[in-house]
Amino acid sequence: MDFSLRLLFHEPRIPQNTGNAIRLSAVTGAELHLAGPLGFDMEDAKLRRAGLDYHDMANVHVHEHLEAAWTRLLPARVFAFTAHGDIAHTEVEYEPGDVLLFGPEPTGLAPEVLTDPRVDAQVRIPMLAGRRSLNLANAASIATYEAWRQNGFTGA
Repeated sequence: MDFSLRLLFHEPRIPQNTGNAIRLSAVTGAELHLAGPLGFDMEDAKLRRAGLDYHDMANVHVHEHLEAAWTRLLPARVFAFTAHGDIAHTEVEYEPGDVLLFGPEPTGLAPEVLTDPRVDAQVRIPMLAGRRSLNLANAASIATYEAWRQNGFTGA
């Protein structure tokens, strides 16, 4: 049984990160939504290799652009992950159906996405001072597992 969390990668650029997110989707039951334009082809060898044999077990949706993703995902609470967020990822009380939004590597989410009225909160994963960012797949994993933990690891 899935716990109905949705990950949304906006304009991902590195196929290996998306491949790892496909594995994350497969092992947690979270949906993975990719809003283009993508920086790679979905048949990219690096993406396939990073996702191993989990592609058929993952729930992946590719959207032409962010507006198309919003059409599919809303209404829902949207948490935009950014190093400049005002609340820690552990302070959010995650619910089934929430959308965890992550930006492209290496820039992160653009200001107009972060301030979009459909975004409910800007969330950060704590890091030591002077560090720029976490790897996209690692950040998505940290957030997904915190949300899943809060929901009792439903389906595990």
